[in-house]
Amino acid sequence: MSLSIRIAQKLLQINAIKLNPQNPFTWASGLRSPIYCDNRLSLSYPEVRNDICAGLAELSNDYKDIDVIAGVATAGIPHGLLLAEKLNKPFAYVRSKAKGHGRQNRIEGKLEAGQRVLLVEDLISTGGSALQAVRAVREVGCEVLGVLAIFTYGFQKSVDAFEENNCPFSTITNYPELLSCAVEKNYISAADHEILSDWSRDPEHWFSNLK
Repeated sequence: MSLSIRIAQKLLQINAIKLNPQNPFTWASGLRSPIYCDNRLSLSYPEVRNDICAGLAELSNDYKDIDVIAGVATAGIPHGLLLAEKLNKPFAYVRSKAKGHGRQNRIEGKLEAGQRVLLVEDLISTGGSALQAVRAVREVGCEVLGVLAIFTYGFQKSVDAFEENNCPFSTITNYPELLSCAVEKNYISAADHEILSDWSRDPEHWFSNLK
C-alpha cells in the first residue's frame, strides 16, 4: 500500500476527513462542499501523527539544503514543528497577519535573509493562506524552496496560483486517491464517488447544479 493511500485511509478512519454528498457542509467562504477536512484531529492519534510526519519527511527529500522549516498558522504549525524536530532543523511560523500587540510580528521565530525555507501547511484548497506565507517569507529576504501539505483537493485554481507565484508544492495524499480509498473501504458508494468527483471539477457551481 502506498503512503498516499495509507494516509488517506487513516484520515478517513479518524474522521479527520468527512464525506457527505447527501448533506453538504458549508465552508467559512460560503462554498457548499460534500467534504470537510480537519487534519488537526490527527494530532490526537500518535500513530497517524507519526505517519504524517514520516510522509512530510519523505517529501522534504525533494528539496535540497533546507535551512529552516516554517509552519503556516495555525494548522500548519504543529506538523511543521514535528517535521523540524525529525529533521533537526530550526523552526518558525508565519501568521496570517501581523500580531496586533507586543512586537507585532508576522513571523515568529528566527529567519534571516538568505536562508532557504520549506513551508508546511496542513491542507491546500485554493492555496491562498500558503501563498500569503510564501510572500511574507520572501519579503524578509529568504528563499522559499516550496510548500508541503498533508492533503490537497487538487483544484486547478490552486495549481495555477502556485505556478503564478513560482512556488512548487507537494502533498502526501490527494482528493482522487482519497475517493478511491473511500470506495474500496465502503465509506461511500460508486454513485457517491461520481457526485464527489463532479464537485472537484466545479466546486463553485456544484451545489446549484446538484439541485
